[in-house]
Amino acid sequence: MTASPLFERLVDDAGLFPPTSLPMDEALARHARDLSGRSPVLTHLFLCPATRLGQLADRPPPHIGLILDKGELPGTNSLNIVSIDLPAQGTEPLVNECLATGLPVYVEPDRCAPGWLAAVAALKHTPGLAAKVRCGGVTPEMFPTPEELGSFIEICVDLGLPFKATAGLHHAVRHYDPELDVYRHGFLNILLATCAAVQRESPFEILASAESEDLVKAAHAVPVETARRARELMVSYGSCSTSTPIAELRALGLIEEGNG
Repeated sequence: MTASPLFERLVDDAGLFPPTSLPMDEALARHARDLSGRSPVLTHLFLCPATRLGQLADRPPPHIGLILDKGELPGTNSLNIVSIDLPAQGTEPLVNECLATGLPVYVEPDRCAPGWLAAVAALKHTPGLAAKVRCGGVTPEMFPTPEELGSFIEICVDLGLPFKATAGLHHAVRHYDPELDVYRHGFLNILLATCAAVQRESPFEILASAESEDLVKAAHAVPVETARRARELMVSYGSCSTSTPIAELRALGLIEEGNG
């Protein structure tokens, strides 16, 4: 059974990261269960910080997304690393070393730095680099506005620059978080905003919408070719929960009940 092209291979496994922060044994056990479940919504890519790769020696996952949380590329000969994520402050020699692996390299420009959108656009000048955007965090300031996120998406679509999203996307639809006094972005909003940009329409209203019924109608109306192109660009997003995205897509009627 397959998902809509809009939702196929959407969710990377970020169980090691906050707020879930699973111990390694629990994260690997959950990942093994997900692999056996074979949900088409999951990428089955296990995101792992470089500083914790040594904990994978006994039972490494089949596909690992390496998150460089230290300033050097570790030896990975015994592991199946399929992508590398770099922080915004990655030095040029480190970027070149990562590109030399031949793997996709995702760079996260610092949204708080001046000219961050120009830094996103500049990634297109280096073959092999893709973009990454942080959609939230532990303080309100870490959440981009719909205008900022929409501008990021428009740049990536206009340039044909693939991107991933990370942090803060706990639910499908944009919603208010009273603890942080901020609206959290929804992964469905970002998907549909990317589809809008692909069709040369504005993504901003979609990103600002918290109306689940309107978003579901829009999702059902996305042409297949638009969905496929949008997903070539929005590659995936990291989620500390691998069950919540599937459950919410089912509840919204966007994937079949038996999916995954």
